[in-house]
Amino acid sequence: MPRNLQTDRWLFGSTVALCLLGAVMVFSASAVTARDEFGSGYHFLLHQLLWLILGIGGMMVVMNVDYRNLRRPEIIFTGWFAVLVMLVGVFFLDKSHATHRWIRLGPASLQPSELAKLAVIFYLAWFLERRRRPDSFGINDWKRTILPALGPVLALIGLVVIEPDLGTAVEIFIIAVAMLYVAGLDAKYIVGAGVASLPIIYLLIVHVSYRYERILTFLDPTKDPQGRGFQLLQSLIAVGSGGFTGVGLMESKQKLFYLPEAHTDFIYAVLCEEMGFIGGALVFGLFAVYGWRGMRSAFRAADEFGRFVALGITVMVLSQALINLGVVLGMMPTKGIPLPFISYGGSSLLVMLVATGVLLNISQQAE
Repeated sequence: MPRNLQTDRWLFGSTVALCLLGAVMVFSASAVTARDEFGSGYHFLLHQLLWLILGIGGMMVVMNVDYRNLRRPEIIFTGWFAVLVMLVGVFFLDKSHATHRWIRLGPASLQPSELAKLAVIFYLAWFLERRRRPDSFGINDWKRTILPALGPVLALIGLVVIEPDLGTAVEIFIIAVAMLYVAGLDAKYIVGAGVASLPIIYLLIVHVSYRYERILTFLDPTKDPQGRGFQLLQSLIAVGSGGFTGVGLMESKQKLFYLPEAHTDFIYAVLCEEMGFIGGALVFGLFAVYGWRGMRSAFRAADEFGRFVALGITVMVLSQALINLGVVLGMMPTKGIPLPFISYGGSSLLVMLVATGVLLNISQQAE
C-alpha cells in the first residue's frame, strides 16, 4: 500500500520561524530609514512580506511535487541555460550600486546569481548520479567526469565574478566542492583545484581596490574608524551593546543611521543589539536544526539524485548563513552576503524557500 507522506515538522518549523523572525527584524531595522527615504516606515516590510508570501507559496507547491520529476535532462539543461542567459543579460542593463547583478521588473528586481546556485545544485546532482552507476566511468575520471562536471559550473561562476560578486561566486564553488567530495572525488583533485585558484583569488582581491581595502579593514578596523572600518566597528558595537537579553525590540541605536545596510547584510547585528545573546543564540539554534534535518534528509534519501540535491541545498543555506554571521561578528572580511530567510531581499528569500520546498519533498520520500 502507498505510504502516507509526512512533512518534516522540524525542518518546516525552523524555516518558518526564521522567516517570521526575519520579517520582524526587517521592520525594526528599516523603519527609520524607510520613513526618511520613502515617507513610510513600512516600505521595506511590505516588500519583504510580498516576497515572503510568494516564497512560502512556492515552497508549499514544490514540497508537494515529486522531486524525481526534476531529474529529467530537459528540465536540468533548460534551467541551466535560462540562468546563463539571465547572467549574460544583466550586462546589457543599467548598473545598480556599480554592479550588474539585478534584472529590474518595475518595482521588483531579480538577482540571477541566486538562481545560479540552484542551477549548479540540480545539474551536479543529475550528473553525479549518472557517474555513480556501476557501469559508468566513475567519479575520478578526469576527462569524462571531472571536466564535464566543473565546466558548466565554472561558466556560471565566471559570469558571477564579472558582475562583480565574488562572495556569491565563492559560495557556488563551496557548494560544488561539497557535492563532488561527498560523491567520492579524490581529495588530491580538491587540493589541486584550491592551489590552482589561489593566483586567481589573489588577483581578484589585491588588484581590485575595494576588495583589498576590505581585507585591510578586517585585519585592523580601528586604523580608519571613520572610513573603511566604520561599518564593521558599528556592527561590533551593536552586537556588544545587546548584552545577554538585549536593549529591547525596536530600541536599537546603531540602526539610526550609524550602521550601514542595517536591514540587509548586517541585520544580525541589529538583532543581537535588540535581543541580546538570547536572540543571537536562537538564530544559531534554528540554523542548526535546519542543517540537522537537511543532512538527515540527504543521508536517508531514496536515491542518489535526492541525496545530492538535499546535500547541495543544505550546504547552500548553511554556508551563506555562516559567511554572513562571520562578517557581522568580525571573523571574516566584509562581503555582500545576506542572512538566509532573515535579511531583506526578495531574490534570496524566494530561492531559499523554493529550495527548502524541494528539501521537504525529499524528506517526505526518504526511507
